[in-house]
Amino acid sequence: MGAHEQLQDWRSYALSLEQEATKAVIGHHDTVRLINIALFARGHVLLEGGVGVGKTTLLRAIARAIGGEFERVEGTIDLMPGDLVYHTYVDSDGKPRIEPGPLLKHGESLSTFFFNEINRARPQVQSLLLRAMAERSVFAFDREYNFPHMTLFADRNKVEKEETFELASAARDRFMFELNMATPDDDDVRRALVFDPSFHDIDALLERVTPEVLPWRELNTMAAIIQASVHTSEAIERYALDIWRATESPRRYGIELDDVDIDNLILAGASPRGMSMLLRAARVVAWLAERTYVEPEDLHVVLTPALGHRVFFTPIYELRRTELAQALTQQIVERIAAP
Repeated sequence: MGAHEQLQDWRSYALSLEQEATKAVIGHHDTVRLINIALFARGHVLLEGGVGVGKTTLLRAIARAIGGEFERVEGTIDLMPGDLVYHTYVDSDGKPRIEPGPLLKHGESLSTFFFNEINRARPQVQSLLLRAMAERSVFAFDREYNFPHMTLFADRNKVEKEETFELASAARDRFMFELNMATPDDDDVRRALVFDPSFHDIDALLERVTPEVLPWRELNTMAAIIQASVHTSEAIERYALDIWRATESPRRYGIELDDVDIDNLILAGASPRGMSMLLRAARVVAWLAERTYVEPEDLHVVLTPALGHRVFFTPIYELRRTELAQALTQQIVERIAAP
């Protein structure tokens, strides 16, 4: 089978994955699409939202549709790095035992690792995740463990502030996307969520989702084919570089924000890793649209999810991060001339 046929077949897999996920959640199609884009760009996703908006249900549905082994960890203040690597217990003979922990026990069959409420975990735990996310491996028991197919999804409760730890910038930069999952605004969706009993039983909802709708062991190979098959023109490359400059020096591009001293807004712009992830994601957007070239709109789709958490504001503005990141990326789209 040639690359063209593979791209077509895998596009069908990608769309099937979205269809299955939306059997368990409603009102979040854009979030499902962005998670799908990150999956095929081989990036990790941080999902933020209030209590009870369906973050865990959505991630469990995605994991079921992907297939492979799934592992889940609950972020707590007493969780230590070793808890991800090994598990200790006393066996029936009263002898202490050590077994591989959640990161290791499935070996290369680990497909989805879900870290629930990651901001409750200590910085030491978050640091361990850096290598796991970047290299998909950890060193333990005198050898290296690899999980090449793993995608890490984490969620963060933005309401709770007690006994929580803000993610370090290095940890946030490892996530391809940071997505805000808000309560649906549509009246029909709200009515269904409250009054339709089928949305009150999470396990029953997940049973609707067809498991393993794609050959997940081939996902890395297919992702590489997508990146190699979707091209960027010189004009698009110049446009992307202008976007990058604008995250560092917005004044240079005539960007103004209400109630903001624009010259004292930016502490650090997007990183090279962030820009490369933006382009990886844009190529997937183009592929899903059945194109072999990137258009400006492809960059716009993923601009805020990919760069919003990678632009660091000065302390006076950091408390308004969510609002300002959205406003800044919107101004970048409006102010910089697209090819």
